[in-house]
Amino acid sequence: MSRDFRFGVVGESIRSGTGLAETARRAEELGYDVLTLRDHFVTEPFGDQLAPMVALASAASVTSTLRLGTMVLSNDFRHPVMLAKEAATLDHLSGGRFELGIGAGWLREEYEAAGMPFDRAGTRVGRLEESLRILRSLLGGGKTAFEGEHYRIDGLTVFPRPGRRPPLVVGAGSRRMLGIAGRHADTVGILPRALPEGAISDEISERLPDTIARKVGWVREAAEGRDVELSMMVSPTFGSDPRRAAAKVAVTRGWGTSSAEAVLGMPSQFVGPPEHIAEQMLARRDRFGFTYYQISDEDMEEFAPVIPLLTA
Repeated sequence: MSRDFRFGVVGESIRSGTGLAETARRAEELGYDVLTLRDHFVTEPFGDQLAPMVALASAASVTSTLRLGTMVLSNDFRHPVMLAKEAATLDHLSGGRFELGIGAGWLREEYEAAGMPFDRAGTRVGRLEESLRILRSLLGGGKTAFEGEHYRIDGLTVFPRPGRRPPLVVGAGSRRMLGIAGRHADTVGILPRALPEGAISDEISERLPDTIARKVGWVREAAEGRDVELSMMVSPTFGSDPRRAAAKVAVTRGWGTSSAEAVLGMPSQFVGPPEHIAEQMLARRDRFGFTYYQISDEDMEEFAPVIPLLTA
């Protein structure tokens, strides 16, 4: 059976406590399921950001049903034991509403600005896999002993012990990362691949249906029958004419007007009026399995009419 749809807001334009509270309350009013915050301490590429774990604790205090998550933490910025402690505390303070999103880290500029080594991708990804194993154990309430290449844990438990392990969310774009996510995550965000130089690929091929289907296949293969939620950050473009909206996207992204047809089929692009976007989401759930979509807070109001079309 297909999963029900969930919709999340990524708080990309939040710059203050007041703005955070207003966005969280409004997202809850509009029917969104989750508010997530990114994890960056340099301005680019999303603008200045509040520290996510502290900010989400504040958002929890002004909402009652909205789930709260990270989209996504860089594993290299936090030791998994300290992160488990923070995650367990935030889950407790929010009444069990926290979702822990984590990735391997990708923005070289950020590492260099902080004087942190930007290790090769294989090393960063290996650390992430070990961290996920530790987090699953600690947040699952178990006494954790672990010895790997990067971390050593000797009989620790976490307090407060979660009543239910907070869901783990992993964003991934490469085959190895997607396999790790499939083995360890509850939700997998399908992304374009990260590049060795410390950027995210803008290639159109990374966004085409066959590529996305292949990536979903790698997740399913690694999950070995385990039920994994599939997620994607999407860019809605509203307008009465889907083809005209798709052409606008193609030009804005630098792909050229000849790519408008390709944009219409991209799983991450939704164009046209709300009813058409809802139909696209249903079709892509059937084809790929995506049921959890996240949009920028700047699109929150305009996208809201889609939600009741798919959740009523």
